[in-house]
Amino acid sequence: MHCQLCESLELAFEARRSEYIEAMSLANYRISKRFAAYKNVEMERARTELEEHQSVCVLAGTAPAPTAALLRIAQREQLQGQPVGSAA
Repeated sequence: MHCQLCESLELAFEARRSEYIEAMSLANYRISKRFAAYKNVEMERARTELEEHQSVCVLAGTAPAPTAALLRIAQREQLQGQPVGSAA
């Protein structure tokens, strides 16, 4: 059994995560860091909504929540895509 709201929120989170990763791509990131930051906020908002719902959803307790793993992947991809700054 799956909660339709959980599934909808998961799809929204995955869409926002994809948009964020695309915004962090090298070409887009150089053009507008503000756009990438906006996409990061939208991704975090979607993740928070999903986690808040899953904390009260009876059906969410029966299925594992992939949000933490997806967020770690997004953060790792973000770090890989950032230009390296100088140490000095």
